[in-house]
Amino acid sequence: MSATAAPLHAIVGRGPDGGWLIALCSGPARPLEVEHVSDVELAARVRAIEEDCAPRWTVRSLRGFAPRMLAEGIRVRRAHDLLLCHAILRDTIALDPPLASSERWTRLDVVAEPQPGLFDIDGGPERGDGFDEVLAQWQAQIAVLDRARDGRLTLLCAAESAGALIAEEMTAAGLPWSVDVHEGILREQLGPRPQGIGRPRLMAQLAARIGELLDDTTLNPDSPPRLLRALHRAGVFVESTSKWQLSEIDHPVVEPLLEYKRLARLFTANGWTWLDEWVRDGRFRPVYVTGGVVTGRWASSGGGALQIPRQLRRAVRADPGWTLVSADVAQLEPRVLAAMAQDHAMADAARGRDLYEGVVRSGAVGSREEAKYAVLGAMYGATSGESGRLVPRLRTVFPRAMGLVDAAARTGEQGGVVSTLLGRGSPRPGDDWRLVQSQAGNPDAGSAAEARARGSARERGRFTRNFVVQGTAAEWALLWLAEIRHRLMALPTASAPAVASGPVFASRAHLAFFLHDEVIVHAPSEQADAVADALRGAAAAATQRLFPGFAIDVPLDLHVSEDAGEGA
Repeated sequence: MSATAAPLHAIVGRGPDGGWLIALCSGPARPLEVEHVSDVELAARVRAIEEDCAPRWTVRSLRGFAPRMLAEGIRVRRAHDLLLCHAILRDTIALDPPLASSERWTRLDVVAEPQPGLFDIDGGPERGDGFDEVLAQWQAQIAVLDRARDGRLTLLCAAESAGALIAEEMTAAGLPWSVDVHEGILREQLGPRPQGIGRPRLMAQLAARIGELLDDTTLNPDSPPRLLRALHRAGVFVESTSKWQLSEIDHPVVEPLLEYKRLARLFTANGWTWLDEWVRDGRFRPVYVTGGVVTGRWASSGGGALQIPRQLRRAVRADPGWTLVSADVAQLEPRVLAAMAQDHAMADAARGRDLYEGVVRSGAVGSREEAKYAVLGAMYGATSGESGRLVPRLRTVFPRAMGLVDAAARTGEQGGVVSTLLGRGSPRPGDDWRLVQSQAGNPDAGSAAEARARGSARERGRFTRNFVVQGTAAEWALLWLAEIRHRLMALPTASAPAVASGPVFASRAHLAFFLHDEVIVHAPSEQADAVADALRGAAAAATQRLFPGFAIDVPLDLHVSEDAGEGA
């Protein structure tokens, strides 16, 4: 990552006249050699430099650079995304002091994943992207990385940047998607496509049935307030219209209402309008946001790539002569916790395909269901219900793992910051949180203020408890992705091209989908076994890289099929 680590380093920034500046340097003792090329010349120059020495391209944001190169048929091997790495180095607690914060280097594209307990990263105005500014920021980042106590932050920045490259490559290649299969599923589930803005036929029939059962023929089931009032009039006294509350009620309206809600989700989230907007030429091309969640997990700012329902997976269909090789990790986060904590007892439980069965064998709990409740409760801070009852048993059997998350929770409750294994720091508590805590410390504070403070402290503790595990699992996934990409690049070209995958990926096996702990590779059929080996080998390499010297099983569930619905 440092200037001395690579024989050639390339920096790309927008020039003052709208052209591009490319600076080449071979080491800190050698002055920069700067070229100024026009937009028209940029692709050809990048291609020539990439073929000559494959430098690590340093850019303000790969979101603005990689798509254009991919459209020109250029795939760069290595990169450093300054915006992504600025966020890591600004917020890390592994550096004292960390990288100086700058509004000019705050991301605008970060969105929150719909997941409770995770906070957005603050955005700021994006101003200026001149070469001098890019160069200064790169030099500042290299300087702080050079004084880090070990190589973990350097590895994290490299993995985050590789992830950004992969995100743009997956958008460019697209996920193979059959419009015919998708439309067939919609007709099967909803009926024919409605004309105008009306409901599909089967939803309309269910809406009418719900109105009859609640004695309100004008009822709109899509209006929660009206639906709640109608339920109360019918003697169904629920506090909300959520699935889990309705499922507890014995009333004839519950079954059609739950079915209506299921179909409504399909219709609004992935219906014909979604299909028209997001699938072109047999490809679904979502917009991934690398590091879009503060833990380092990805998000999506378009197309809902992180929420493809299982019933639509049959529409993910390989091109003729190609196949899909999919892999997901069983119980990644608790395995990561065992390795982070160096908890050999928990690692023993993780040996094999089912960690929860291993927890049962340890004697901590009596059944697999109890093991799942206990482990998830330990990572998410459950204090009540079945999880709250079972979590204390884990402290005796897995003291190191429980000690790690318990310590992270205490740090959060006290307003502190925690870190992932590679050094991503959790957000600091906001002013509102600090105000609630300070108000509880006033001599005249009442019981209500004290209760609010305790509640907000516990909530933050649950966040930091999960942050260290989820964030480190995200780091494992980034290393896995980067290693998969590297291994796939070494495979030969395909005999039958998948033309819709674009100029870079039409003839090469490539990553087509990623979701937290799952990948799908679109590959020539004759390379299915080689790709499966690459996925396994990449998982082993990621595990060794993140947890050197500690034995932890991270098994993959692998499937080779023509569509992603097989084995799902």
